[in-house]
Amino acid sequence: MPYSEDHKAQSKERILKSATELFCRYGFEKVSIKQIMKLAKMTHGAFYAHFESKEALYNASFLETLKASRAARLVKGPLSVKHLTALVSNYWNLQELVQKSKPGPETVLFNEIGNENAEVKKLFEASYQNLKRMLETRIIALSRLKKLPFEPDRETVAEKSRAILSSLVGAVAIARSIPQEEERRGILEAAQKQILIMLGVNESELDTILSSRSTDMWPGGSGN
Repeated sequence: MPYSEDHKAQSKERILKSATELFCRYGFEKVSIKQIMKLAKMTHGAFYAHFESKEALYNASFLETLKASRAARLVKGPLSVKHLTALVSNYWNLQELVQKSKPGPETVLFNEIGNENAEVKKLFEASYQNLKRMLETRIIALSRLKKLPFEPDRETVAEKSRAILSSLVGAVAIARSIPQEEERRGILEAAQKQILIMLGVNESELDTILSSRSTDMWPGGSGN
């Protein structure tokens, strides 16, 4: 008896959910189809009824996470500097990196640096360009409203977006590899501070933003 369309759709969703969790936790190269199907509680042979290859599944996983990306809120959220700085200061929350319950496409940037697989490199570039474009859109809008201390010319905005993303990815990549939590906190807070300064946040606002978010940065709400 053939499976119903609903059953097929549910099975595909289970595979996709399992793959997304594993890809975001370990990266493309360190995850096997066998591991994905084991987590999905399905047989290895069932994989090819839904996806033609691991690369095809990785692509589908990326597209799914893109839809619910935290970065998408840069476009949907209120047009204010407060909203932008809130996103930036919580963007690489280590609690989310540990839990990995709701990964976003920016995780591709963390896990796949240097990956030579053609499909993965294509998605890496897509993830980077998507994040950069969303940052540029929001920064240009705020600059035109005179809410940021610089002109909204394309080159200035592009430069600031590149700096934000390189700081973000670099800080997280280093912090995830450092076992000492105090040093991890220092790395992330230093990067946060520099990004907020670049966006025009003054010293008094900096202290308020960073102190209000420091307890959210760590599992259990503490730095211990």
